[in-house]
Amino acid sequence: MPMSKKILIDLSKFRFSDTGQYNYGECIYDFHPHNTGMKDVIERAMLEFACRRCEDAPCIAVCPEEALERDENGAIHRATNLCVGCQSCVAVCPFGTLMNEIITAKKAICDLTGCLKSNNPLKCLESAPEGAITLTDQEADPENHIYQLDEHILVKEFRWQDLIDNGEKG
Repeated sequence: MPMSKKILIDLSKFRFSDTGQYNYGECIYDFHPHNTGMKDVIERAMLEFACRRCEDAPCIAVCPEEALERDENGAIHRATNLCVGCQSCVAVCPFGTLMNEIITAKKAICDLTGCLKSNNPLKCLESAPEGAITLTDQEADPENHIYQLDEHILVKEFRWQDLIDNGEKG
């Protein structure tokens, strides 16, 4: 597959489950075959696009290990080397943005770039919920709620800040 391909992640497909079990796709890497590395990408996307960036940030305040912090744009990031996986942040989030299957002490890292460069098939495309992870040639398209997470990943999500901005206009 050419490098112009990007991975498009539809967060809504990961958020809802009829069975209560969540499937974030499996990895094919030999050195971590049971890795669910897509969870790292989903966490980054969730915190970047779905988080409501509360002014008082109860998730940051409740963290016993100070593993959550804001960046210069107000987005919250988690330091997994500090996180103990207590999920206090999940429990206290007033909007349910943080998902307990994602916020764990163990962090699995997905190297999508390596797969795209090597032309290996992405097992997560086949093993994740239908339509949750797709390959595309498209670019970010905010009008259709598609945003760029990094140079290889697009995320489809109703971005909280856009909902606020549209509410103020309309």
